[in-house]
Amino acid sequence: MAESENESLTSAFREVMAGVATPVTVVTAMDGRRPHGTTVSAFASLSMQPPMVLVALDRRSELLALIKSSLRFGVNVLGHGQSALALAFARKGGAGRFTGVSWEVDGGVPRLSAAPGWLVCEVADVVEGGDHVIALGNVLAAQAATCAPLTYHARAFGTHVALA
Repeated sequence: MAESENESLTSAFREVMAGVATPVTVVTAMDGRRPHGTTVSAFASLSMQPPMVLVALDRRSELLALIKSSLRFGVNVLGHGQSALALAFARKGGAGRFTGVSWEVDGGVPRLSAAPGWLVCEVADVVEGGDHVIALGNVLAAQAATCAPLTYHARAFGTHVALA
C-alpha cells in the first residue's frame, strides 16, 4: 500500500473509531509498594464463564511491562463526572499520577476510591496486536456501585443516557 493510501486509511479508521462510544477505565498495577495506572478506553468484557475481560495497552507502556511481570491488574471503571480523573491518568508520570488521588490496595492492585466499578484480574494471556498488546484477565473480584458511566465518544467525555 502506498504511503498516501496508508495515511488515508489511518485517518478514515480514526474517524470511524471516534464514532464508537467506549467506557473509560483506569487500569492499575503495583510495583512493589508503588502504584501505577493509566487511562484506558480499549476495555471490554470477554467471557462470562469464566469471567474475563480484555484491556489493550501501548506496547511501550511501563504499566504493560509491570502487568506482564506481576500477572495482576486492576480495572477502575470510571463514572460520569470523573473526566478530570481520566485526564490525570492519561498524562505521563507513572506513580506520580496518584498524587492527590484517594486509593487503596485491594486484591494486590491499586483501587481508586471514587471509581464506581472495580475488577481485580489475573493475567490469563497477552496477545500482540499492532502497536498495542491485549492483556486477557481472569476476574478474581468485582464490585459495582450504581452510577452513570463515563464514556468517550467523538473525542469528548460524556455518559450514556437511556432512550425513553
